[in-house]
Amino acid sequence: MTDKKRRPAKKRGGPVQKSPYFLQPGKQGAVTVLRRPAGNRIDAKLCGTMANRPMALALVKQLEKAESVVKDLFLEATDDGIEALEAVLEACRQSVMRRTDLAEGQQRPPNGAANARKRGRNRRRGASGKPRGTASAPVEGGEGTSAA
Repeated sequence: MTDKKRRPAKKRGGPVQKSPYFLQPGKQGAVTVLRRPAGNRIDAKLCGTMANRPMALALVKQLEKAESVVKDLFLEATDDGIEALEAVLEACRQSVMRRTDLAEGQQRPPNGAANARKRGRNRRRGASGKPRGTASAPVEGGEGTSAA
């Protein structure tokens, strides 16, 4: 018994990195995604308006991924930098919209649907619609003996 079980090392509590993106409610239930000012910006940058909160959070996640690749994109003040930023923002919005459209198309059918698959007990095996072990014709006359 030379191997001792060690306790895992305690994680050091450093400052939690807060996302530079934040959400604001918009008109008719829409949610606006903004980025905090950085560099020489004074106002928050409007990144997009999404139909609902889950879509807005998906946009934030997509923007964080994009910003991790091109870190100084939001800091650029040149015309080329602004055009590149707008292109990235539009691509992120389109990506989120495309993914939510796919997710809506692949939703599960409601309970009781004819093509819903059962799991676990009481599921039927085989191609026929009958449970196993049932006779194809009902037996008449009692104990399963037929009078011929």
